[in-house]
Amino acid sequence: MPRPLPLASPPAPVLAPVLACLLALLLAACTTGLPGGRRETVDPPRRTPLVYALGDSYTVGVQGGATRATAFPAEAARRLGWRLVAAGHAGTGFVGTGRIGKPFATLFQEQLAWRDAPDLVIVSGGHNDVWYRPARVERSARSLLDTVRRRWPGVPLVLVGPLWGGDPGRKALAVRDLLGRVAAAAGATFLDPLAERWITGDRRKGTGNAPAYIRSDGTHPNAAGNAYLAGRFAADLRAAPALRRLVAAGDARG
Repeated sequence: MPRPLPLASPPAPVLAPVLACLLALLLAACTTGLPGGRRETVDPPRRTPLVYALGDSYTVGVQGGATRATAFPAEAARRLGWRLVAAGHAGTGFVGTGRIGKPFATLFQEQLAWRDAPDLVIVSGGHNDVWYRPARVERSARSLLDTVRRRWPGVPLVLVGPLWGGDPGRKALAVRDLLGRVAAAAGATFLDPLAERWITGDRRKGTGNAPAYIRSDGTHPNAAGNAYLAGRFAADLRAAPALRRLVAAGDARG
């Protein structure tokens, strides 16, 4: 019985062009063509910047008023092309615990610390801390910002001073001043709604912009107020030198 003939391997001159064609196809699938024959690697899809905001009722809303989705930080994030996770609770602060009996430090651990690293952390508060000794508020604020820094090293941090439903009193200004010192020590961007006079006057007296933007409780913004505060907040974030790359990333998504 005749033995089968062995299969012959293609000669080298035949294999070389075949391999060259396969390589060219692979390169074409991974690149895009540009005028003049130049080629450029395709960039991966851009990710929407992720921002965590921890705060009181100005951040998460209040019963019968704004919600986490409609409070001014969420609206500012939408305008900037960011994705916001709003954490905290009404009535709370760096020392203030509100009706839930928890300060910002506890709420941070419960609502944010277990999450993946964000692109930015915002802490906004102080309104509910005016009833406590300034030294205690300052220690608690420093401790919280240190905790955030240790949890996500290198992530930009913004500290927003207390908001008020009109012209602030002496205690509010004292809390604002100490939070400015805390932000400077932590290397955080400090935004000061009181110095910038986001809200002015007195709703009950019909002075300043408070009658247009503040609810009948004299403290919290109404729908128009949240939209107005979102614009002020977004403008300050956009102007912060430390946030230029994040702002550009949000603009690119828009």
